[in-house]
Amino acid sequence: MPIDATQVESPGWWLQRLGKKILDERPDGHDEDGEPTPGLDTLKKYTEGKPPLPHVPGVDPREAREWMRDARTNWTSLVIDSPVERMGVDGFRFGKAKGGKSAKAADEDANRIWQENRMDADSDLVHYGALSQRRAFVLVEKGDDGRPALTHETPRQVAVEHVQGSRRKLAAGLKLWRDDWTGQTRATLWTPDNVYDFTTKSEAPTFTGRAASLRSWDAFALPNAADGIRANELGEVPLVPFVNRRNRRPEGFAEHEDVLSIQNRINLSLINLIAAMKYGAFRQRWAAGLEVDEDPVTGQKIQPFQLDIRKLWTVDDPEARFGEFAATDLVPYVRAVEAAVQDLAAISRTPPHYLIGAVVNVSGDALKAAETGLVAKVRDRQRNFGESWEEVMRMAFRVLGDEQRATAYDAETLWRDPESRSISELADAAVKKKAADVPWRQRMEDMGYTPAEIDRMEIDRAADALNATPADAPPPPGPQPQRDPRAVITRNEDDADDANAA
Repeated sequence: MPIDATQVESPGWWLQRLGKKILDERPDGHDEDGEPTPGLDTLKKYTEGKPPLPHVPGVDPREAREWMRDARTNWTSLVIDSPVERMGVDGFRFGKAKGGKSAKAADEDANRIWQENRMDADSDLVHYGALSQRRAFVLVEKGDDGRPALTHETPRQVAVEHVQGSRRKLAAGLKLWRDDWTGQTRATLWTPDNVYDFTTKSEAPTFTGRAASLRSWDAFALPNAADGIRANELGEVPLVPFVNRRNRRPEGFAEHEDVLSIQNRINLSLINLIAAMKYGAFRQRWAAGLEVDEDPVTGQKIQPFQLDIRKLWTVDDPEARFGEFAATDLVPYVRAVEAAVQDLAAISRTPPHYLIGAVVNVSGDALKAAETGLVAKVRDRQRNFGESWEEVMRMAFRVLGDEQRATAYDAETLWRDPESRSISELADAAVKKKAADVPWRQRMEDMGYTPAEIDRMEIDRAADALNATPADAPPPPGPQPQRDPRAVITRNEDDADDANAA
């Protein structure tokens, strides 16, 4: 049936509002001050190593494009990869659960939901998407088996709207995508009450530009109520935003968004370097006082000499002179690139040895100090994304009908330690924490073991305790009887003889 986009907060109104929001963010735009801002398409190209072609005066753009294939170095990918590779979720910890359920049981159920949805791998997609595209989303739905289904969604297809005056509660969410099987453009709208499925009337999509007019949205139709409208069982919009750097911009700020100009400067310096290598790196020779013959057929000057290491140049004219121009010094170009890379490292807080790749005679303390900014940045992202992951798990428990844990706001996301520590450092810290009466399980978490590994270790510890021999058991309290030293010596000698015989 046709949709009505004139009534505020109606399905058609949300479709037009959120759909236009998705389309408007893809191309480049301008901020409130008129300054150009990169769109999602541009941010995506930079992450893939496809920045725009720099302008080189006096060089054919087609030739510059050929140079760009060799000169292009994707530094922005390192800016994103370096924090993402340290953002690993090990599990979840719930506080004291209600209704007789233990916190450990909640952890196991959350871990099952996590593993069922292959989130060990897909969580990296969420983190990378948020850092590279300003934000990412996780869609929480009930699967065909009744279990929670978690899906990573991108801002190129999804947009949400918050309740007025709130930065947490969602009023509506929309997913807009092209169906490759049917050729239609489809959309799914979630509100706290209902879920609406839209589809275009024709196979050809009717919008491709930056701004979508009301006429283009008229191409969408809502199927009959039995198929296109269904009740929202969760009672809330099942989309959880993961917004990166919300403090820079409420709708998100990409990790590499403030170093794009530096990446452009590096690309220009590299192209100039290739141009200097191509045209000025070799010494150009000159000759004066020579009479150059002409080709009788073409009338062109005949080159008297060809560069060849095996040839000797000689002339009959004693007045002829030879010389060569100095080669272009490539060091300034290289230093310009290194200076730009240092600026990129400072602004993005990426360790310099990640970018330059030269580590010589550097102590471990110096490397750890160089990574301090990266570790602080990762911990900041973990705090923000941890709240979103906890909301994902609460919503997943709501899918299961477990309202107690769906409202457990004391849940905690367990992150992998973002700092690089040696095994000896971790073991030494664990020994000191044991002396300070830190519980064994907490010590194992601090050493970097996952909750699943710690559970297996607990079982192994219990089995070792049951299988321990009396000699391994601690002595009983009270005074111990004195043994004859000679018996001990004899026993040791017998043991040695048995070992030699074996």
